[in-house]
Amino acid sequence: MNILIVEDEDAAYKRMVKLLGELDPRIRIAGRTDTVTGTVDWLAANEPPDLAFFDVRLADGDSFGVFERTEVPCPVIFTTAYDAHALQAFRVQALDYLLKPVKKAELAEALARSERVRAVRDHAALAKPVPAADEAPVVPVKRFLIRYGDHFKVVEPNDIAYIHSQEKNTFLRTREGRDLPLDESLDRLERQLDPAKFFRLNRQVIIHFQSIKELLAYSKSRVKVLMDPPFSDDAVVSSERSAEFKRWLSGG
Repeated sequence: MNILIVEDEDAAYKRMVKLLGELDPRIRIAGRTDTVTGTVDWLAANEPPDLAFFDVRLADGDSFGVFERTEVPCPVIFTTAYDAHALQAFRVQALDYLLKPVKKAELAEALARSERVRAVRDHAALAKPVPAADEAPVVPVKRFLIRYGDHFKVVEPNDIAYIHSQEKNTFLRTREGRDLPLDESLDRLERQLDPAKFFRLNRQVIIHFQSIKELLAYSKSRVKVLMDPPFSDDAVVSSERSAEFKRWLSGG
């Protein structure tokens, strides 16, 4: 695995290199940069790495500026001494967000997740046509960081009952029945969630398997889904998705 490290502190850089080498001797450090400008230039001049670690605060600004100036062609794991940037990291589809000093166990978990993402990506590249150039890359979601007012809440995928749209807004409903706002569209979320656990019933709802309370026959071979916690509208599987929904229920 080729890794780019974006870090302006020598001690932090050396520690990261040491930990990576201990976790996987096959890892190769493809490069190191310590500024936003230097990172943009490095990405333009080199082959994309398999993974990058970005410190948040660099000599010439926050590393989020890299995303504003160029396309970052690989998964990114942020490392920082501050937890205040987690929401920004989530919005640029960060693979993970590790607080300094980085713990070896957390780094190992992040590397393992990177490998899983790469395996899924490589498999998809072989099985499907190359996406359009203007289609944004999608990274499987590990957890949701949601802001409401002055508060943040972390929600694990297994704590989600379903995700629904209402008046052009998207909400995540927890198993306790609480609605939390999401910035993403259902179309994008559908591609981020584990397809073994989540299914897009129709234009309005993505449901977690464990939130299905009862299934009722509906008109034209469609299926009505009763959910727990209850959903205010009728959750009916669209006719074009009914056959796929039945296969999903049976694990096929």
